[in-house]
Amino acid sequence: MSHAKPPMSFSVADHAFMSAALRLAERGLYTTTPNPRVGCVIVRDEQIVGEGWHEKAGAAHAEVHALSDAGEQARGATAYVSLEPCSHHGRTPPCVDALIAAGIGRVVAAMTDPNPSVSGAGLAQLRAAGIATEVGLMEEAARELNIGFVARMTRGTPWLRLKVAASLDGKTALNNGRSQWITGPAARRDAHAWRARSCAMLTGIGTVRDDDPQLNVREIETPRQPLRVVVDSRLEISLTARILQGGNTLIAAAVEDRDRIVALRDQGVEVLLLPNAVGKVDLPQLLRELGRRGVNEVMAEAGFKLNGSLLREGCVDELLLYQAPILLGERARGMFDLPELGDLSAKRELRVMDRRAVGDDMRIVARFK
Repeated sequence: MSHAKPPMSFSVADHAFMSAALRLAERGLYTTTPNPRVGCVIVRDEQIVGEGWHEKAGAAHAEVHALSDAGEQARGATAYVSLEPCSHHGRTPPCVDALIAAGIGRVVAAMTDPNPSVSGAGLAQLRAAGIATEVGLMEEAARELNIGFVARMTRGTPWLRLKVAASLDGKTALNNGRSQWITGPAARRDAHAWRARSCAMLTGIGTVRDDDPQLNVREIETPRQPLRVVVDSRLEISLTARILQGGNTLIAAAVEDRDRIVALRDQGVEVLLLPNAVGKVDLPQLLRELGRRGVNEVMAEAGFKLNGSLLREGCVDELLLYQAPILLGERARGMFDLPELGDLSAKRELRVMDRRAVGDDMRIVARFK
């Protein structure tokens, strides 16, 4: 039985206070992994008396920060929280206990916990303690903020965002593999913000060989660098590749070349053997492994071959496409290595979620229908 109010029954003030909670949650955009991004405001007499957000795993949750900020004014007040308060012991005690102990009178949650094993349990405990609960206010916005956490909790794999920088004629690199730079500085800076919110960056050996990327966040400030993952079936990566510098790199391979594996491990690089039936890296299995490690969002920046493999094997959730106002010609490399279609009925359709100019380039965010 659902305990959510119909959306129209929430007041204008309810929406304003939940918006404030979501803005607080966004402050943890680059830091909370593997935990969700959560914000909370405590409201008494139509005034915010306490606010907080979850900053990083192991630190106090949003509700605890907000309750501390509110102090005695929390008694009888309303707590607006972007995700159902937790009811289980993790690195920190359950937030429902703190809300009950503080004497909160009402809790409004944007969405229930996506973890099937605990979903609804926190709200149930609050109701059992006599606290009025409502859920569903601005749920879509809350879900988008934690789209990777929701994916990992519900299906065991992270949300994979495939980033492509292309010309107007759909080309991503010259025929010789050179691709730096197709887009302008504003688009590159924007892409680094998407990198910063990702738990892991994914690329292929072809891109490492052609571009020697660092695949880290440099254009914006971030307290955390994502894990760097290279799909390298035959362990061909150069030991001097820039992506290996500084650790925090994982190589997914399909062959057990012990000498190469030892050499890479001596540099602090982890090697994971995940062969599929045809001697390539098992990409769905790689995503499942990343999910087990608490990775919520993966951003792939690869060449047209790995891009095509990710699409063919059903690994891609979202396209992040930057289109530059340039033409590269027919012989340049395309975006995806996909088989030729014999009929238009076999086309794959996408839904454009967002389209905007970024500097001189156009950014499109699209998802498969």
